[in-house]
Amino acid sequence: MFKPCVLIPVYNHEHAIGDVVSEVLALNLPCILVDDGSSPDCAIVLDRLAEAAPDRIVLERHAVNRGKGGAALTGFHRAARAGYSHALQIDADGQHCVADIPRFLEHAAAQPQALIVGYPVYDESVPLVRFYGRYLTHVWVWINTLSLKIKDSMCGFRVYPLAPVVGLAQRQKIGARMNFDTDILVRLYWDGIEIVNVPTRVGYPADGVSHFRVWRDNVLISRMHATLFFGMLLRLPRLLMRKWRSQ
Repeated sequence: MFKPCVLIPVYNHEHAIGDVVSEVLALNLPCILVDDGSSPDCAIVLDRLAEAAPDRIVLERHAVNRGKGGAALTGFHRAARAGYSHALQIDADGQHCVADIPRFLEHAAAQPQALIVGYPVYDESVPLVRFYGRYLTHVWVWINTLSLKIKDSMCGFRVYPLAPVVGLAQRQKIGARMNFDTDILVRLYWDGIEIVNVPTRVGYPADGVSHFRVWRDNVLISRMHATLFFGMLLRLPRLLMRKWRSQ
């Protein structure tokens, strides 16, 4: 069974989320919005979106901000309880190309056990600091997986098979903030989930809002890489065997 939904974590993107949701609904897809402790202005926008399409939009709400990962995990659990097999995660700020959703879902339907991961094709709006800064994380991911199969671990445009994601979340604490996308991707790879990389256009961003906190998030990301490195060492024989078999 392949039954997908779209999952959008939202934190204070009231100026962009309406357009994103409209494009998603135009594709005739059900949508789960997770309000991650947004401001009253954003909460009102989300309430109106949910009220306008109650048969296609489910709104979950956190009383306080838990971070992108915390919001995504809430959405995954809600999607699984509702009987969906897959959740396509997309950002709320409009940086991702909603028109690429059907292509991502085609890949997921063809390989339902795989994790479909977007890798960005940037336009001229990308900040150069972000563009070049991503490569440090890429190198650590290649080290921690002993593989080059993951082309980009930071893009939040993905299709997750829900069963392995929920299983992982039940036994392992996953990074809840800006460390989430990389942390869950590496751990799912360790669990044997196949990775399918799909190019997608990315722009920065529609509403000019960034929630990256330089000190806090860089500390969390650095700690995550260190934790994953020691986790890789524990799994070294299995990862080497997997690498050998794939050659």
